[in-house]
Amino acid sequence: MTRSRGNIFSGIDLIAVALYIALSLIGFVSIFSATWDEQSADVFSLSHEYIKQAMWIGVGWLLGFILLLSESRYYHMLAYYAYGAGIVALLAVLLFGREVNGAKAWFEIGSVRIQPVEFVKIAIALAVARMMSAATFSISRAGDLFRLAAIILLPLGIIVAQNDTGSGIVLGSLIFVLYREGLNKWLCIPVIFVALLFVVSFVVQPDVLLASLVIIFTLSEAMLNNMWRSRIRFLAAIFLGSFVIQGVQAMLGGNMQYYQSLLISSAAGVVVAAVYAFRNNMRNIFIIIALYLSSMIFLPMSDIFFNSVLKPHQQVRILNFLGLKEDLRDTGYNVHQSKIAIGSGGFAGKGYLKGTQIKYGFVPEKHTDFIFCTIGEEWGFLGSIVVLALLMLLILRIMKMGDRQREAFGRIYCYCVAAILLMHILINIGMTIGLIPVMGIPLPLISYGGSSFVAFTLMIFIAINIDASTQRHNAAFGGALY
Repeated sequence: MTRSRGNIFSGIDLIAVALYIALSLIGFVSIFSATWDEQSADVFSLSHEYIKQAMWIGVGWLLGFILLLSESRYYHMLAYYAYGAGIVALLAVLLFGREVNGAKAWFEIGSVRIQPVEFVKIAIALAVARMMSAATFSISRAGDLFRLAAIILLPLGIIVAQNDTGSGIVLGSLIFVLYREGLNKWLCIPVIFVALLFVVSFVVQPDVLLASLVIIFTLSEAMLNNMWRSRIRFLAAIFLGSFVIQGVQAMLGGNMQYYQSLLISSAAGVVVAAVYAFRNNMRNIFIIIALYLSSMIFLPMSDIFFNSVLKPHQQVRILNFLGLKEDLRDTGYNVHQSKIAIGSGGFAGKGYLKGTQIKYGFVPEKHTDFIFCTIGEEWGFLGSIVVLALLMLLILRIMKMGDRQREAFGRIYCYCVAAILLMHILINIGMTIGLIPVMGIPLPLISYGGSSFVAFTLMIFIAINIDASTQRHNAAFGGALY
């Protein structure tokens, strides 16, 4: 769509831009407070993190301005090229990158470090939006779902190989986009439950895991097809069959474990379900069966992942989170001090630059992953709620942009951005208050870091530009600007 000079910036969602600027400034003042050294002679030295962040904010604002001048149609055209370049960048950093805090996820150029995965998230969002917006794509067709899963799982596998599990979990948020686009919730829920089982699977007995999978997928299929009685009978038959197998082999003098008898019984159940689905032309049952079999392969890998992929300090973090180990002097120290800092802020906080836990260095990574501690201690509950409200308002605004798009590509991309931002916020704040293990995920637009700030800026302003293009089109044809 051709633009005239007079309407280049028309249609821009000024509320979203204002929220972005406000969060950027909050991030800067928080980083300044977290890294301020009263003994420093040169306040404007480039050695200070807050000066570096100010420079990255300037770069981000400039790039955001440039994006507003670009044509939104190019995002659709270049989506797959950006995705391919992202995969190459992830492989390159895996082979030649620098390891930082256990994750081999950084390129180091002089004194500048770049984390490609932050930018790859944008490429994945664009690729997902392009594939799902194709006229031939159907959210209910198994083949299309598998192709979509491949687009997400390929970079996720490389990210996990880099030992950057936090970023991998962030990509899992895209399942909410699939749900928003019409994927039945009873296909989404089992995937979420399997992910939760994966976290605790290395401390749970195999027969408990298998029984959980059988129950989860059987009840999900029952809800999917609204056929409860037959599915409850099917579930009862599997467990009854496992007990019969266990009893028969015991009478014959065998020593088969219950896990093995349940495995035999559930395998027979899968065959029966497949035959039933084929005879009654119920293809969605095959999707449930495929998810079940995938989970059977996926969950046993938790021991390998836990013992071979995760570093010792990451293992202890998970054990601390599950309450299986408590170490307040080593791996549990960060979270313990973080909770002290946030709690000591009270309702209104101690005041700007007056946070003792932050000022005297009790909280490590106080300007990066644990920046929320600085906010909590100095601004208290009230300031924390304000920051959270601004973040949530930005997400809701981006979702509103998606809802008013004329084309599926823009809508799906906006949903992807909202999901990624939400997952970052939940993980970052969750780990600072001890609700989830520490993963090294930045708080969007607030944590220190050039890669994350610039990437979030690009991600958000692409959505704003796509929305502005839609708004200009609506205005041109008599619609109202939002």
